[in-house]
Amino acid sequence: MHFPTMPKAKPNKPTIRSKCWKLLLEVHHVSAQEYISLVKQGKPQEYNKIRDDTFRTLATDRKFLDVVEEDSLIRVLCAFAWSTQATSVQDTDVSFTYVQGMNVLAAPFLYTMTEMEAFYSYSNFIKNCCPLYVQPTLQGVHCGIKLLEECLRKIDVQLYDYLKSKRLTAELYAFPSVLTICACTPPLDQVMQLWDFLLAWGIHLNIICIIAQLHLIRDELMSHASPMKLLRIFPDLNAGKVIRETIRMVKLLPDELYDLLVRHPYDPTVAEKI
Repeated sequence: MHFPTMPKAKPNKPTIRSKCWKLLLEVHHVSAQEYISLVKQGKPQEYNKIRDDTFRTLATDRKFLDVVEEDSLIRVLCAFAWSTQATSVQDTDVSFTYVQGMNVLAAPFLYTMTEMEAFYSYSNFIKNCCPLYVQPTLQGVHCGIKLLEECLRKIDVQLYDYLKSKRLTAELYAFPSVLTICACTPPLDQVMQLWDFLLAWGIHLNIICIIAQLHLIRDELMSHASPMKLLRIFPDLNAGKVIRETIRMVKLLPDELYDLLVRHPYDPTVAEKI
């Protein structure tokens, strides 16, 4: 299959959400010439991995598929791969390549913005908000999962103990939600509302948002002989309820644990402390 070239420009009315997201992500530079030059470089080394993922991105979400073409997603991911070659986060060993989950992380941006705006917003998001989530070892994701366990133990030790008694770890039930910042849990309009909150107050709060989702079905989990049956696929997202629970729960965390939570998406030293 040929590499998807740039389509003819389509008119797109900016939304309040797209403007706010760009402000929150400090997207001050948007260049059509630069983006087109990256796209024209063609297939990066990671192209086959990208193509293996793009066709199944939010594949059951009709609204997303009606708005976002797969070719747009391919171009954004390939342009990002080219733009990050030989770059790294200052004063760390963090560098960038394409890894599992990056396609889903790009999806909300393409859903709410033009392709070019999505590229620059996505780039800032990955580089500044969660660089450790997209390392080859998924260091930030695994660190987030460990922190989820610790936060759950502080917030609701009874539920923590019950899941442990059923040999259920966050690695088993929360991996997709941590990896994709909850973008894998439908419906998409609720994901967008949750991301409004997370981009404003910090991506680290996604870990507490996942605990909040557990709390919303706590009674069912605690009374179910096999709670993993309930957690194989999380219930549909209700952003308002999740956000309210997250705000309540975060106040229950000790300062030291909250500090690790804040830093885990970008600070490699956090992994040594949990």
